[in-house]
Amino acid sequence: MMAKYSNLSLESHNISLTEHSNMPVEKNITLERPSNIELTCQFTTSGDLNSVNVTWRKGDELLENNYLINATGSILYTQYMFTIVNSEQMGSYSCFFEEKKEQRGTFNFKVPELHEKKKPLITYVGDSVVLMCKCQGCFPLNWTWYSSNGSVQVPVGVPINNKYVINGKTANETRLKIMQLSEEDQGSYWCQAIFQLGESEEHIEIVVLSYWVPLKAFLGIAAEVVLLVAIILLCEMYTQKKKKHSDDGKEFEQIEQLKSDDSNGIENNAPRHRKNESVGQ
Repeated sequence: MMAKYSNLSLESHNISLTEHSNMPVEKNITLERPSNIELTCQFTTSGDLNSVNVTWRKGDELLENNYLINATGSILYTQYMFTIVNSEQMGSYSCFFEEKKEQRGTFNFKVPELHEKKKPLITYVGDSVVLMCKCQGCFPLNWTWYSSNGSVQVPVGVPINNKYVINGKTANETRLKIMQLSEEDQGSYWCQAIFQLGESEEHIEIVVLSYWVPLKAFLGIAAEVVLLVAIILLCEMYTQKKKKHSDDGKEFEQIEQLKSDDSNGIENNAPRHRKNESVGQ
């Protein structure tokens, strides 16, 4: 199989395990185009190497006859060689060493991932928006856009009244421009990168708001401010009125006190006049 695809590049990867490994070891491998693959696992043990059982699996499927086993000192090597030419051959390939307990190393093959903004894009009715997806360090064969406002994905790309424009500055990115947005344009938009060995996709969420939404918020805040000012004025008026009543009460008490003092003064002067009259007689 390797000789049949001798014109392809070679991808070599390895994983090291020991008898004391507590967790399986995994390695993620990004593959964009068909390649010859060489996977090597090495297992170090203090026990008898002949008692170690070695197997390979693709997912849950047992692989046979396509791997080698060698031993050097206290290290056991196993190598699996094959070729990936289509998406069905992508996935997980694992080596197993069974001694007292099972040790596993897994190679995960996948196509490159896309990179874009994770946060929803918030825009308004009548505006335009540009969605972008990018594949860092890779070059897809093609790009496709889908829209989804539920469970069904609808391809986007056919210009409808100059609604959509799809382009990209480089081969590793794509841009979707949506013009004259309406509330019906709200939802999820998916960009899909197509490679020889599969597809990779991500989605961008668009939220389309009416201009009444921020206006309602502004009116709500304005109403709260007016209400607060009205309450402050009422409190001020009540305080002033209460203060005025208090001052009027004090003034009334002062007048009454003056009247009382004048009355007491007249009464005190009357006996004196009578005494003076008696002395004159």
